[in-house]
Amino acid sequence: MIRHTVVFRLKHPAGSAAESKFLADALCLAGIPGVAKFERLRQTSPKNPYRFGFSMEFADATAYQTYNDHPVHRRFVAERWLPEVAEFMEIDYEPLAGA
Repeated sequence: MIRHTVVFRLKHPAGSAAESKFLADALCLAGIPGVAKFERLRQTSPKNPYRFGFSMEFADATAYQTYNDHPVHRRFVAERWLPEVAEFMEIDYEPLAGA
């Protein structure tokens, strides 16, 4: 299993309609084959500059690659992510054996 997470800060003002629309439109990613447990998250700690996060799980590396190559993902990245995200950090995890 791979857990894909990304934390980010948008270029839009906090609480704006544009911010809400971006977060709502990101739900398109949940429908991509292989995506499980898709979540949109809000940062509650002042420990870093990122306000939001997305988290999702994939059964394996093949499912994760299928997601990355999917036209819906590529379109979202090109049309929404790149123009609207100010800063981000991506982390992908696999469970430790025996954990």
